This record gives sequence, structure tokens and C-alpha cells, in this order.
Amino acid sequence: MSSTLLYLSHEDVRACAVTPGEAREAVLGAFRDHAAGRNRSLPKSALALGPGHAFQAMTAASQAQAIATVKWVASAPSQPGSAVPSVSALICVNNYATGTPLAILDGNEITLVRTAAMSAAAASLLAPPEAHTIGFVGCGLQAHAHLAAFHDLYPGLATALLLSRSRGSAVRLAEAAAAQGLTTEIVDDADALLARSDLVISMVPAAPGLRPFLDARRMKPAAFAAAVDTGRSWLPEALPAFDLLVTDSLAQSQVPYDVDGQPVTTARFSHDLVALSRAPLGDAGTKRSLFCFRGFALADLALAHIVLVKARAAGIGTSLPR
Repeated sequence: MSSTLLYLSHEDVRACAVTPGEAREAVLGAFRDHAAGRNRSLPKSALALGPGHAFQAMTAASQAQAIATVKWVASAPSQPGSAVPSVSALICVNNYATGTPLAILDGNEITLVRTAAMSAAAASLLAPPEAHTIGFVGCGLQAHAHLAAFHDLYPGLATALLLSRSRGSAVRLAEAAAAQGLTTEIVDDADALLARSDLVISMVPAAPGLRPFLDARRMKPAAFAAAVDTGRSWLPEALPAFDLLVTDSLAQSQVPYDVDGQPVTTARFSHDLVALSRAPLGDAGTKRSLFCFRGFALADLALAHIVLVKARAAGIGTSLPR
């Protein structure tokens, strides 16, 4: 049994500098390994306490990466402008063969990067090959991670449309997008954003009184949407307007979730990334598609593995006695 445990703080994880391309390929690799039977995971276990308030456990093991992980993540409502994060996470890493604990990682940065990497991985399989306009519905930290992930996937992106309940958040995201060479526009009309965007990222946090407002029928005939918010911001009655509804794993989710956190009755997922990572759809980029996901434990494992490898190589982190 090892007498030490590596601890990687939030800054340690950031110092490992996982690039958007590395993260996207790691996620796709995890899905391919899953399809080939080289890893396993359990559906997310959640203890829901109220709107936007929950504690969750996400467990996975990979023979290919020789590790097992569990992410313990808490979410709680936060007020606009609050310095307290709405999501807090830790990841425990064990040796796959022996079960020996290897490391504890701060999970917040990994959650940001892996979520954006999942959206980008799905876009690489579903979105139009030429995308010039991206629309952000919600402009918090996840929007910044998605900006980096999608600008890496689509270096030809020219315009970012920004819709947010917080003007300050929209301004900060606009500044970040402008720094990457994009023309930016802060908008207040959701229908116009959908009609103009080739790519749409919805990241609307759960909150008391929230009502769905995104209408899939307003999107271009060939466009891609990633519902990071599990679908709560999309009108359930309009979901059939998507030609393709895709999730991370059909074993975990069969349908999107509504504003009350309940499965919708108007649409069902037809594909998942487990299958599409091995056998992509040839005409997917010509259709209107939605990627809606709850978070796949193997994606967290894939990112934790990259971070751990980089940290060991660079001598990053703190060795703790057990």
C-alpha cells in the first residue's frame, strides 16, 4: 500500500494546462473505449434537495487508463455576482488493479474542461462542418470553457452572440471572445439568437420561477445545440423539431429533462456518443441536432488521467501522508 497521496489543488490542475484539443480527444477516446468494453461506469447518483441544489456521485473505472475514479460534486443556487461557486467538486483516483488510492484532485476545473470537451466532442460528430456563428445562452464560467473548446474545434468562428440574465457576465464573455478575434453582440432576443447561430450552447442554471424559453423550431435547418443545462431552458413541445436528439449514454438517460428536473414526454434520445464515437452518422452535419447530457463519469476519468500524467511529469502537486 502506498504511504502517500498526491493532492492537486485548483491551481495545480490549471497548471497542468490541458488544451481544448487534448480534452476533446480524451473524451472521444473514453467513449470509444466504453464501446469496446475497456471501461465501465455507473449512472450518476444524485441526492436532490431542491432547484439547483443537489449532491452527486459519479463512478468509473478504466482498464485502458489503469485507474478508477469517483467524483463527488455539490451544486447549490447562487445569486448573480456571488463569489461563491454554484458547483464544487473533488475527484478521488485509485489504481485500477490494486485499488490503492493514488490522488485527490480538485474537480471544479476538470468539470469545466470536461463539460466543454463533451459538447465539442459531440459537435465534432453532429454539427455542420462549417460554423461561423456561435450563440451562448448563459455567460458564466461554462461559457468561457465552451468558447475555448469551440474556437479550437472551429478556428473559423467569426461571431459570438451572447444572451445572459447578467449584463456583467455577458460583457466579460464578449471581451474574452473579442480577444480571440470574434465579433461579439450582446442580445436580448432568444429567437433571434437561435435563428442566426450555427452552434448554440445553453447553460441556464436552475432557479425558482425559471420557465423554458428556447424554441428549437427557430433554429437553422442545419445547426447544432448543446444543452449543458440538461434541456431545462428548451420548450418541451418544440423538441421534436430536432432531427437528431443525442445524449452521452443511453444507459444513463433516455430523454431530456424539463425545468422541474423531470423527464420530458415529448421527445426521446435516438443516439448516444458511445455508439457515435465508433460509427458516426454520415449526414449528421446537414441536420438540426441537439446534444443533451447529464455528465458522463468516464469523461471525468479521462480528464483526471491527463491531469495526473501531466502533474507527475512536471512535479506538480503536494504529496500527503496517508
